[in-house]
Amino acid sequence: MAEITVVIVDDHPVFRLGMAALLGSLPGLAVVAEAATAAEAIVAVERHRPHVVVMDLELGGPEGTSGIDGTRGLLRLRPQPAVLVMTTRNDDDSVFAALRAGARGYLLKGSTGTEVERAVRAVANGEVLLGPAVADRAVAYLTGRYAGGPAPVLPGLTPREHEVLDLAARGLDNRVIAHRLTLSQKTVRNHLSCIFMKLHAGSRAEAIVRAREAGLGGER
Repeated sequence: MAEITVVIVDDHPVFRLGMAALLGSLPGLAVVAEAATAAEAIVAVERHRPHVVVMDLELGGPEGTSGIDGTRGLLRLRPQPAVLVMTTRNDDDSVFAALRAGARGYLLKGSTGTEVERAVRAVANGEVLLGPAVADRAVAYLTGRYAGGPAPVLPGLTPREHEVLDLAARGLDNRVIAHRLTLSQKTVRNHLSCIFMKLHAGSRAEAIVRAREAGLGGER
């Protein structure tokens, strides 16, 4: 079987060092580069064309970067790497934002070496693998038992736009919305611009009124 090459993207040098040591000790796996920011990740992947990118969700570097934005950027490249998210975040917004962005795996930091190895090999083989801590909520979502996220009550808005508008209607500013959904503030602003256009709203306040009339913005 061909060697599986990996790029590690995390802004904590100690984590990168430990992950590189773990993966480098496993047969058939090779860490070919490390990166601390989304921009560095793009450069590393273009240069080394790895099979797998291990991606944190909270990255350093210029304002507006995140592991979600980094994942989207990497998946625009050809050939595409398989992105395995490794993060401390275990909330619904982070899990589903990562999967919607195209990540093929999601593990929490602190996973065992066996779990990490299995996940890297699985995503390199084209499979989707979720760690035990997040698999239950994904199953609940797919079987209709998931209660998170606003219902698609405003025709024309995408599910993500509903999420952004729901949080705005709850009085959250763009910075907090970006943190909740693991997006950059620029991406949140872009979503709001699209929402205003689709709702023919002249301002944020007008869009919020429309959202609350449709039942969004309630506390959960």
